[in-house]
Amino acid sequence: MSLPTPASNASPYALQPLLHAPSPDEAWWRRAVIYQIYPRSFKDSTGSGMGDLAGITAELPQIATLGVDAIWLSPFFPSPQKDAGYDVSDYRGVDALFGTMDDAQILINTAKSFGIRIIIDIVPNHCSNEHALFTAALAAAPGSAEREMFHFADGLGEGGNTPPNNWSSLFGGSGWTRVQNPDGTPGQYYFHLFDTTQPDFNWRNPAVQEEFEKTLRFWLDAGAGGFRIDVAHAMFKKEGLPDWGGAPDGTPRPGFPFADAPMFAQPELHQVFARWREICDVYPGEPVLCSEANVRPLTRLADWVAPGQMHQSFNFDFLRTLWDRDALASVIGDSLSAFDTVGAPTTWVLSNHDVSRHATRFGLDGVALDLGDGIGPRDPQPDTVRGLARARAATVFMLGLPGGAYLYQGEELGLGDHTTLEDGFRQDPTFLRSNGERIGRDGCRVPIPWVHDAPAYGFSPTGESWLPQPEDFAELSRDLQKADPASTLNLYRKALALRSELGLGLGSLAFYENPELPEVLAIRNGDTISVLNLSDAPVVLPAGEPLLFSDADGEPLAAEGLLGANAAAWLRATD
Repeated sequence: MSLPTPASNASPYALQPLLHAPSPDEAWWRRAVIYQIYPRSFKDSTGSGMGDLAGITAELPQIATLGVDAIWLSPFFPSPQKDAGYDVSDYRGVDALFGTMDDAQILINTAKSFGIRIIIDIVPNHCSNEHALFTAALAAAPGSAEREMFHFADGLGEGGNTPPNNWSSLFGGSGWTRVQNPDGTPGQYYFHLFDTTQPDFNWRNPAVQEEFEKTLRFWLDAGAGGFRIDVAHAMFKKEGLPDWGGAPDGTPRPGFPFADAPMFAQPELHQVFARWREICDVYPGEPVLCSEANVRPLTRLADWVAPGQMHQSFNFDFLRTLWDRDALASVIGDSLSAFDTVGAPTTWVLSNHDVSRHATRFGLDGVALDLGDGIGPRDPQPDTVRGLARARAATVFMLGLPGGAYLYQGEELGLGDHTTLEDGFRQDPTFLRSNGERIGRDGCRVPIPWVHDAPAYGFSPTGESWLPQPEDFAELSRDLQKADPASTLNLYRKALALRSELGLGLGSLAFYENPELPEVLAIRNGDTISVLNLSDAPVVLPAGEPLLFSDADGEPLAAEGLLGANAAAWLRATD
């Protein structure tokens, strides 16, 4: 293969006008890097095969060496675990699977000693059907105060045999489940956007709002650094619960725009968020609120982070974007433009516990996976080498963008999904309720590897693991990567340290243009140039002093003025 010829006297890239100005203040949450821990899959301290809070505390030094600002913990509350803890039966406690309230307090306090905040995952849209409020509602009569905490309604048609409306569950099937009266006759229905064991709260009831304000104060009093708000856009439903002809998840269809979806993005949400912001603002340390608001378009998502609302909101448009230069440039520009109108930072993310890991996604050319979907053993398998190269490059480029960033446990090891996990091990209700038509999220939730030659790769002292791990996790284990200067782990450490040193999170952004390199995306953040090569061949770099490369051959190629295939680099501008 012949290599391109670098320009000898001038950069082949033309800098465009400034799109995004530096942040107006240095609040920690504007540039924060937050590390998500899925507790059941992080570290098992007891040998049960289930990760726990004590295991997280024991490994805090490892997280601290990454250089993150906070940890977001997926739910560890008491729960029947029908949806891996997102079916909460008590919001002010700790499930025995994960430890005790003392363990939670030790974790919060120990993390603070490392300068790391603990962000609690609150699930306000729904609870478990074993929550005391719902069991009281089942025992109460129709129209009672207990039932007004949820969405109970009479059925339609003869004998009330038709659900109150046509809403579906996001896990498959109807969104309504009928209960029995004390005499055994069919009774009312209750609504659940997810599993039948996850009844939705009625947020139009002030008693529900008061209940969650108590929960926020409980964890803030314990020292929590803020909250991630699960399914924030679904808390309120349109009055009257009208039928909906659009997709169950609110995806726009002709004649049914997202803005009209009656189970999402109702305007009353923002009154609650304003109240939560007031509560957080009273506490020291600027506790953060981050919404999981799957809302489109980006201009509407900006409402979630307007003054007095949430501090951050996940950027799902960025997460969904395929390995495509123009699509990435568009979503980055649109995101910054939309959020700048309300003075809020954009929060970038590539992986989490609900989506296929980006090392897997980027190994599947042109394949778009919906949120909640994964890859199974009967699906086309990813190119793991290409996927990892692209994942490393995507992360380096993402960390060069102004704003906040979220990392998902194990991505710093270059982990992909367990794409050959056998059906018999799957526990995701998405898989179970769809009769296997949707693979679900188990593949990205597999316990992570710590030691290459230990039982369960060091996840558990007994070798137990609630989901089996793939064999290739051995070569990706943390102990081997710590000793390898070119490892993904050490790349993350270098990138995060340099990001902090250069102040990239609070910086500005302007695009570079080069019509002759249609698969290269380049930006300038202050004096730092970030370049992403989305092609399978080396490309010419802009002029600048090399700082960081996502690929092991980065420096040798850079000496020739080139960036490798499926790679990213940071340069210091020399003009």
